[in-house]
Amino acid sequence: MEPSPAKRSPEGSLFTPDELAQWRASLSEANRTNIFCHCRQCDREWIASTEETCVCGSRSVQHIACWQFPDD
Repeated sequence: MEPSPAKRSPEGSLFTPDELAQWRASLSEANRTNIFCHCRQCDREWIASTEETCVCGSRSVQHIACWQFPDD
C-alpha cells in the first residue's frame, strides 16, 4: 500500500500547511537578520542583524529589511 500524498492547502498553494509555515518562518528569520542600514549623517552603509547606531555615533540611521531589494 502506497502512502497517501500530503494534503495541500485549500487555496491551491503548492505548499502543504507545514511547508508554508516553514517558509514563513524562514522569511521572518531573514527579515530579522538581514537589515540594510544607512547613516543619514556620514552616509555609511552596512548590513546588520539588529537596528543599531552608526560607528560615527549617529542615531539617525535608516533601517530597511533586505528582502525589499530585488536580486539583479
